[in-house]
Amino acid sequence: MKKLRRSARLVDMTQHLLASPHKLIPLTFFAEQYGAAKSSISEDLSIIKELFEDEGVGLLKTIAGAAGGVKFIPTISIEKAKDFIQELGHQIQGSERLVPGGYLFMADLLGNPEYLSKIGKIFATIFAESGADIVMTVESKGIPLAYATAHFLNVPVVVVRRYSKGTDGSVVSINYVSGSSKRIQTMSLVRRSMPENSRVLIIDDFMKAGGTARGMMDLLGEFKSVVAGIGVLVDTRYEEERLVDDYVSLLRITEMNVREKDITLELGNFFNKGVESR
Repeated sequence: MKKLRRSARLVDMTQHLLASPHKLIPLTFFAEQYGAAKSSISEDLSIIKELFEDEGVGLLKTIAGAAGGVKFIPTISIEKAKDFIQELGHQIQGSERLVPGGYLFMADLLGNPEYLSKIGKIFATIFAESGADIVMTVESKGIPLAYATAHFLNVPVVVVRRYSKGTDGSVVSINYVSGSSKRIQTMSLVRRSMPENSRVLIIDDFMKAGGTARGMMDLLGEFKSVVAGIGVLVDTRYEEERLVDDYVSLLRITEMNVREKDITLELGNFFNKGVESR
């Protein structure tokens, strides 16, 4: 039990809430932690709630009842999300980031902790009410985004591999069609890495035709699991039929000139559809 002045208690409670997103914390936990009455804890939480909302940090939800408590839900406003994604787009647009196959080089951006944190928070805001209990991605460039998103949702990450290893034990593998190249490829997931009947949020860095996302969706069927949502950082204006219909993108490539290594981007369908953050 900590005996702290109220100012110190507020700081300590705030740190605890920020470190435990989407986790229900009973009021009794804080009361016992600081040796304070529940009424005092409730007043403290009201102060923190107001601060979080005023500063755009997130929401502090109160759940009533014997099994109730408080839950911190990280969020970012649609305006701040839009400003950041537009800034990110400016760093990509017009630069020599196109690599063979019409893909983007974004390793430097996805290696920036500040950028990753903001992208992860945007995805966590969009899918806050999805009920996802796992974030899934495919190796390798989507891994940082998946972990950034999972951090704010406070759920584990599973990584689908292109090739299985002998040390993995039992593995589920499927063949899928790469949407752009029409090639047959393989993806694998260790069976014990994900429980059956999970709700899975798929996060990836890039989508053209959607073949990889469709492959992950089919793989989930082998685990009797369902898709809670699909989020990609960048998609393309694809002229043919896309293999995935229901997904969220933050940026969209509208034009690309492989010879000149030049690209033009706009905001993704999340913003264009006028979806507002929760």
